[in-house]
Amino acid sequence: MPVRPTLRQQALRRKPLHTFTTESDGGGGLRRTIGPFQLTMIGVGATIGTGIFFLLGSAVPEAGPAVVVSFVLAAAAAALTALCYAELASAVPVSGSSYSYAYATLGEFAAWAVGWCLLLEYAVSGAAIAVSWGQYLNDFTERLFGFRMPEAISAPPGAGGLINLPGVVLVGLCCLLLVRGAKESAVFNTVMVLVKLAVLALFVVVGITGFDAGHFQPFAPLGVAGIGTASATVFFAFIGLDAVSTAGEEVRDPRRTLPLAIVGALVVVTLTYILVAVVGVGAQPWTAFDGQQAGLSAILAAVTGAGWPAVLLSAGAVLSIVSVTLVVLYGQSRILYTMGRDGMLPAAFRRVSPRTGTPVFSTLLTGGFVALLAAVFPLDLLADLTSMGTLAAFAVVSLGVMILRRTAPSLDRGFRVPGYPVVPLLSLLACGYLIYELPLGTYLLFGGWLGLALAVYLFYSRRHSRLEATAEAAAGQVPA
Repeated sequence: MPVRPTLRQQALRRKPLHTFTTESDGGGGLRRTIGPFQLTMIGVGATIGTGIFFLLGSAVPEAGPAVVVSFVLAAAAAALTALCYAELASAVPVSGSSYSYAYATLGEFAAWAVGWCLLLEYAVSGAAIAVSWGQYLNDFTERLFGFRMPEAISAPPGAGGLINLPGVVLVGLCCLLLVRGAKESAVFNTVMVLVKLAVLALFVVVGITGFDAGHFQPFAPLGVAGIGTASATVFFAFIGLDAVSTAGEEVRDPRRTLPLAIVGALVVVTLTYILVAVVGVGAQPWTAFDGQQAGLSAILAAVTGAGWPAVLLSAGAVLSIVSVTLVVLYGQSRILYTMGRDGMLPAAFRRVSPRTGTPVFSTLLTGGFVALLAAVFPLDLLADLTSMGTLAAFAVVSLGVMILRRTAPSLDRGFRVPGYPVVPLLSLLACGYLIYELPLGTYLLFGGWLGLALAVYLFYSRRHSRLEATAEAAAGQVPA
């Protein structure tokens, strides 16, 4: 009588590395249509958005002018993790991001938990981005036409409204584009990212004319604790780097392209954030950021005394935030697709349209969930939850590099983390520090989310996993 694997054996079983290669090269149904520049723009597009167009209003009141240091600390943590991502992406170049990496290194339940963290990261960040889009849309229409949508339909409950209708519309439009195809979505995203960078360059060039060094005194009015708290908050602005690795099965020459795009996107994003933060704090007193909506356009209006720079920046923000939403929805749909292919979710998630080569069901379900969150949740709560899910996934990636170096030392890697094992260890410590700085309420909500993940794994995923079917076939319980 064959013996079924125990719960412990199920939780610790790892997906063989050769299986990833087989699925990536022929069994998945996704099409390799994305090149290096487009992939880099996906990373930039997913990262530069709400974090700099909106999040200064939350972070500056926490740290004062020292928010610049908070951005540097968050960027350092992101850089350490990005190097780890680059190695794993070159070694395991498949869809699924850190979910797939955890499945290859830590085991099935760890992968499942990371997958749920990624769903939290992408769904909640997509909703947070959609929430802020309505604010910039209102700012743009008011400056250009003197018209604002009523708060009741342009802000979520808890932020002065009943439902955030612009956020729902934005998510719907992005879903329609994603269903058409990955290549079309990547081209559209590239255009939007270039617009976004041009708008932020305008802010830096114009805003620096109003720079006042006196605004940096006192530099850290809320002390080291304030800098740490703001670092955890602004880390939300770096989460898009993970999106690059979700495209592993739709990228040409992934072992080379994935590491280049991850590192390239990090460099562009970090320089942009620090420049905008320095110019923004230098252009107005740090106390003016508290509660300020569409802050960058307000700063330009105050600096120039003219309306056109602020109108142009608001228009650019409206367009560029679309690219963030697009890439976030793209990333989550590919993670759901990969989990469905592994049997951890129902088969509907792995179905790919033969006409467009996209996972239509995963994309539409993702869009519906994100639209619901955007409609009814305020931004601050969403941002902290996103940071928690992201940091947990980042920590797993750092740990995965060290495990895979020991378990598969001869594995072909297109990129190797420099300074190993110091860099992965520092990445783990940085993620742990930023998690520690998050508020208690975020821990409670995150604990509830992981509790739900455990329940779904126990009652569905462990029994339907493809590794379970393989084990049963090997034991003679079902035909091999």
